[in-house]
Amino acid sequence: MREFLLSVGYDRWILPVLLALPLIGAAAVLVSGRGASGGDEVATGAAARPRSLATWCFGLEFLLSVGLWWAFDPGTSGWQQRFDVAWIPSWGARFTLGLDGISLMMVLLTTFMMFLASLGSWTSVRQKTAAYYALLLVLTAGMLGVFMALDLFLFYVMWEVMLVPMYFIVGIWGGQRRIYASLKFFIYTMIGSLLMLVGIIYLGLAARDPLAAGVPNFSYDAILSTVHLEPTVAAWLFGAFFLAFAVKVPMFPFHTWLPDAHVEAPTAGSVVLAAIMLKLGTFGFLRLAVPLFPTAAMSPGIRGAILTLAVIGIVYGALVSLVQPDFKKLVAYSSVSHLGFVMLGIFALTVQSVQGALMVMINHGLSTGALFFLIGMIYERRHTRMIAAYGGIAKVVPMFSAILVFVSLSSIGVPGTNGFVGEFLVLLGSYRTYPILAVISATSVIIAAAYLLWAVQRILFNPLDKPENEHVPDLNRRELALLAPILACIVWLGVYPAPVLRRMQPAAEQFVRLVETRLAPPATLSARGR
Repeated sequence: MREFLLSVGYDRWILPVLLALPLIGAAAVLVSGRGASGGDEVATGAAARPRSLATWCFGLEFLLSVGLWWAFDPGTSGWQQRFDVAWIPSWGARFTLGLDGISLMMVLLTTFMMFLASLGSWTSVRQKTAAYYALLLVLTAGMLGVFMALDLFLFYVMWEVMLVPMYFIVGIWGGQRRIYASLKFFIYTMIGSLLMLVGIIYLGLAARDPLAAGVPNFSYDAILSTVHLEPTVAAWLFGAFFLAFAVKVPMFPFHTWLPDAHVEAPTAGSVVLAAIMLKLGTFGFLRLAVPLFPTAAMSPGIRGAILTLAVIGIVYGALVSLVQPDFKKLVAYSSVSHLGFVMLGIFALTVQSVQGALMVMINHGLSTGALFFLIGMIYERRHTRMIAAYGGIAKVVPMFSAILVFVSLSSIGVPGTNGFVGEFLVLLGSYRTYPILAVISATSVIIAAAYLLWAVQRILFNPLDKPENEHVPDLNRRELALLAPILACIVWLGVYPAPVLRRMQPAAEQFVRLVETRLAPPATLSARGR
C-alpha cells in the first residue's frame, strides 16, 4: 500500500490538499445554502443540501487522510510528507507543513471526529445550517493547520483561524448562556494567543539571517537549531507560550472557561472541543513550549509547579465531577482530570510517560467525544441534561443504555478498553521520576469510577418513576452508525494498541532525547561524543 501511495505522489500533495479541501467545501456549502427560508430548516428540508455536501466533504477529507496511516514510515523520527513553499517572503514566513508520529495521530483523530461531528449535527442544528457547516469546515482547516505547521508564523495564523469559527458556533447555536460562554472562551484564548505572538516574533527575529536584510526566520527547525537564549529570556518566553497552551488544555486554574463552553455549545461543538481542541494545548507543549525552551520548562521550580498543577487538576476535576447535577457539565469537568494526566506524562519526561500522554490524548478524544454524542442524543429526546430527570430508562432505551455503559467504562479506564492503556503508561512512566505524584494521580481513577458509575446508575438503573421517560425512543440507525466506529476504536486501542504506539514511539523518543540533550551541560555532551 505504501509503495502505491508513494508512486502517485501522495506524500507530496496530501497535506496541502487536506488544508484546502475544507476551505473549498465551506465556500460550496455557503453557496448551496442560499435561499434557505429560515426557521426550522431541518423540518422544511432547506438543510438537506448544505448538510449533505458538508458531510460528503468531511467524508472525503477522512478518506484522503487515512492514506497517511500507510504512507507514514514508523521507523523514522523526522518530518514526513513535508511540503514547503514561499508564502510571505518580506515577513520571512513560509508555508511549511510536515508530520511526525505525534501530529500524524492528531490529524487522523481530527478528520475522523469531524466527519462524525457533521453526522451528529443533522437533527440537532435546525437553523442557519449552511453557515454552521461552513464554520465547521473552516474550523477543521485551522485545527489541521496547527498540527501540520512547521513555521511558527503559520502555526499562529492557524491557531487564530480555529478560534473564530468556534466562537460563532457556541455563540449562535449554543444554549441560553451562549453569548457569555463564547465571549469567555474567546477572551481567555485570545489573551494567551497574543502573548504567544510576541514570543514568536522574538524567536523569528533571533533566528534571522544577517545576510537576508534582517528578514525574520520563523522556521521551526531553524529556530530549534540556531536560537540560544539567556535563561531569563527563555523563562519569559516560556511563560508566554505556557499561558497560551495552558488555557487551551485547560490546566487548573486556567480551566474556568471550559465548563461554560461545553455546556452551552451544541453537541458537535462539545465533541470538537473535547476530542480535538483541548489537544491543541497539549500538542503545543510537545511541539513548541518544551523543545524550544527546555532550560525554563524543565527547571526544578517551573517543572515542579506545572506537575503540581497537573496533579491538582487530575484530582480536582474528578472531585468536582462527582457533585455535578448536569451530566454534560460532569463530563466537561472530567476533561480537566484527563488532560491533567497528559500534562503529567509530558513533564515526567520518560518515553513511557510521553507515549502514555499521547494515548490519553487520543483516547480522551474518542471516549469523551462519544459521551457528548450520547448526551446530545438523549437531550434531543428529553430536552434536559439533568441527571435527576432520568432514572430507569435502561428498560426503555436498551441500545442507548448499553453503549453509555460501555463508553463510561472506557472513560474510567477499565482494562480491555482504550482508556486503560494511556493512563497506565502515564502512571508507569511518571512513577520512575515522580513516584509520589503518580500515586496521588492514581487515586483519581477510583474517583472517576465513582462519578461516572453513579451517574450511569441514576440515569439508567434507578426506578422508572417519571411518566415522561416511559416512551423515549431508542437510538436510530443514523445514531448507531455514528457511534459504531468510535466503539470499534475503543475496543481496538484497548486490546491491540501496538500499531498506534509503534507509529508514535520514534517521535516520543525524539522529544525526550531532544529535551535531555539541550539540558545537558557542554561537558556531558563532550563526554558523550568521545
